[in-house]
Amino acid sequence: MILITGTIRLPATRVADALPAMRAMMAASRAEPGCIFYAYAQDLDDQGLIHVTERWTDRAVLAAHFASAHLADWRAQFAALGIHDRNLMLIEGDAEPT
Repeated sequence: MILITGTIRLPATRVADALPAMRAMMAASRAEPGCIFYAYAQDLDDQGLIHVTERWTDRAVLAAHFASAHLADWRAQFAALGIHDRNLMLIEGDAEPT
């Protein structure tokens, strides 16, 4: 299993503008083969901090995710939404328990 965890930052005043793009990204990613979990969550104490959590079955499906059109579309919106300070970490571990 592959775990990606971390944060992205944007101006707190732009979070409402980013929500439709984040929801679209989550829905498209969750529909991908090999996606176990995919979510964004706004920090309760720091409104411009978004927590990212992803779980994938293996590196091959993650590579397909990285090449997906919806990820390219999401990244293309970063500048307009003021998204910066991406801090993501990839952790490889044992498979999900059954």
